[in-house]
Amino acid sequence: MKTAIAITLSAAALALSASGPAAADTSDKTIALSNNYAGNSWRQAMLASWKKITDKAVADGLVKSADAFTTAENQATEQAAQIQNMILQGYSAIVVNAASPTALNGAVKEACDAGIVVVSFDGIVTEPCAWRVAVDFRKMGEGQLDYLAGRYPDGGNLLEIRGLAGTSVDTEIHEGIAKGVEAHPKFKIVSAVQGDWTQTVAQKSVAGVLPSLPEVVGVVTQGGDGFGAAEAFKAAGRPTPTIILGNREDELRWWKAQKDASNYETMSVSIAPGVSTLAFWVAQQILDGQEVPKDLVVPFLSIDQAGLEKSLETTEAGGVANVEYSQDDAKTVIAGSAK
Repeated sequence: MKTAIAITLSAAALALSASGPAAADTSDKTIALSNNYAGNSWRQAMLASWKKITDKAVADGLVKSADAFTTAENQATEQAAQIQNMILQGYSAIVVNAASPTALNGAVKEACDAGIVVVSFDGIVTEPCAWRVAVDFRKMGEGQLDYLAGRYPDGGNLLEIRGLAGTSVDTEIHEGIAKGVEAHPKFKIVSAVQGDWTQTVAQKSVAGVLPSLPEVVGVVTQGGDGFGAAEAFKAAGRPTPTIILGNREDELRWWKAQKDASNYETMSVSIAPGVSTLAFWVAQQILDGQEVPKDLVVPFLSIDQAGLEKSLETTEAGGVANVEYSQDDAKTVIAGSAK
């Protein structure tokens, strides 16, 4: 079944391959990744993609270094201190996956004032001096309701699983889901729980509310939580609703097993962990002297019923369906966002 979201896995890859080095010399430039959280498979895949692409860029002499740092706790204060330390170390650019869209703005402004390029991605910052690389998370949330409306024209009750509290990603996906419910008023969110984008947290949270829930036709999610929700419904002995998945390998493998057994249908959608590599190339292009819009929008990855098997084949065990971006991909996204 086709999903209501138009961007597919293959389209999101942009059908481009890497090409030669940048026109100007950035070989003496240093780029740092400031990451606030690494406690799920998406973040681990994001860090692995960063290392894979940046190691080659360093080996090819495109940049001098591309170090990655993750805070011990998911706290904006700790990440702000981390960024301030990067300023003292004199990095040319800092790529940030932010714990908060606003709480890091002071540290980000300090970096900009020190002449450092700051590019935020996934969890973006609102400080005007920084660049932002993100998907339309509101559309991603809204699209889940569009899909469910196609499956259940009479509507029904829904359970919502939210992500990390306080992050821009959680807020925007939630707002998109709320907008989708407004557009499809036959659906009703009967409960919302925190899943922290993690299977174990989601499973515990869903299990805690299931005894008090009426029948639900669907579970709207943010990623990393679908399989945990399925396990909670199974343990409670309740029928499995249509759970929107988040491109994790365990979710896709579970989906295939259900599809083979009973033709279970759903969809899966998430931002590619490899967006970190796009943010790296955007920073490199800015250091290269290129004109780059402050806000760049990249496609999210959507997997439908027909594309499940192919996507599962290319997703590493314990990983996430992914796209890693080349320098040419970055140039294409920059050019498209400038129009």
